[in-house]
Amino acid sequence: MTARERVLMALNHEEADRIPIHDSPWAAAIERWHNEGLPEEVNPAEYFDYELVGFGADTSPRLPIETVGEDEEYILKTTQYGGLRRDHKDYSSTPEIIDYPCKTREDWEEIKERLTPDRDRVDWEGAGLAGAGEDQRGDDSVLETERCDCCLGLPGWQQAYDAGRFVFYPAAFGYDKIQCYVASEQLLIAIASEPDWVRDMYETDATLAIQMYEIMTEGGFQFDGAYLFCDLGYRNGLLFSPHHYDEQLRPTFQRLVDYFHSQGLPVLLHSCGCVTELIPRFIEDGLDCLQPLEQKAGMDLLEVKKEFGNTLALMGGIDVRTMADSDPTAIEQEIQTKIPLAKQGGGYIYHSDHSVPNNVSFDRYCRTLELVREHGAY
Repeated sequence: MTARERVLMALNHEEADRIPIHDSPWAAAIERWHNEGLPEEVNPAEYFDYELVGFGADTSPRLPIETVGEDEEYILKTTQYGGLRRDHKDYSSTPEIIDYPCKTREDWEEIKERLTPDRDRVDWEGAGLAGAGEDQRGDDSVLETERCDCCLGLPGWQQAYDAGRFVFYPAAFGYDKIQCYVASEQLLIAIASEPDWVRDMYETDATLAIQMYEIMTEGGFQFDGAYLFCDLGYRNGLLFSPHHYDEQLRPTFQRLVDYFHSQGLPVLLHSCGCVTELIPRFIEDGLDCLQPLEQKAGMDLLEVKKEFGNTLALMGGIDVRTMADSDPTAIEQEIQTKIPLAKQGGGYIYHSDHSVPNNVSFDRYCRTLELVREHGAY
């Protein structure tokens, strides 16, 4: 059975030979694993046989990325969005954003002129787009997940497609994506005080995502699904009220889901934090799969499966902290108690409950996937 068949069966709430497997290790974790036994020349996705792979386009304003400062620990760079950020050199944590390009709506109007579709936004040959790889971070943030494997180009897509992997089109959108332009505090204020501006930013970005999908498919790419990215929660709840979600972001989300469904594609959503309150809306709007079910934010995989698992496929929910626990039985207990129930009736794809940090050893991660295959078999 191919990965494509396995993932599609899970999304259709059907039982295959086993559950599909995918994950998101940090760049710093991969570097550690190379020192602990992962062959240097081997892509971790190939080594661990991850079953989903994304090929996307650059939907930023494509402003120049330049190093403007550096010391032994940190590097300071401008971003393709026009901001300024500071990273640890090993990208082992979320970057610190020093400055944002849009402080007023007038700033946005200038940026907006650059958000037009263009074939040059796609790395057709696999040579590497300007800025590709610049956004590796210590998490599964929108810039990293949106970039995915676009640097592999059309030849890389063909290889993945022929190998039977589930190939998705990635698109960060909405609140999470707009934080590349507007500081979080200012964006939250704008949600309350300048809703027309916020809706314009959401819709402009979503339009470009759709336009670039059409350019890529016209150019030869084929996709098995669409993967949307928008963090909407934090540890204790939503980042803003359900009312503001309904009034401003939900129409954009509905538009994207409806569009990709019209293309025959199932839609997956990555949304970190506690988003339980929005799940009924996601289902009503046609979402096919929710990821990552962050345990440390109270998103319990088995509770979500029990309440919503008949209509919504789930991906994730395996507490990554147990992978790093000094007691090796912690991850064994996590897998044994969750996966046998989560897999019942299909509708489940393995993933950590966020991403895999560099405090997880190579041996422990290998053991985790061994357990997943053992308990994920039907």
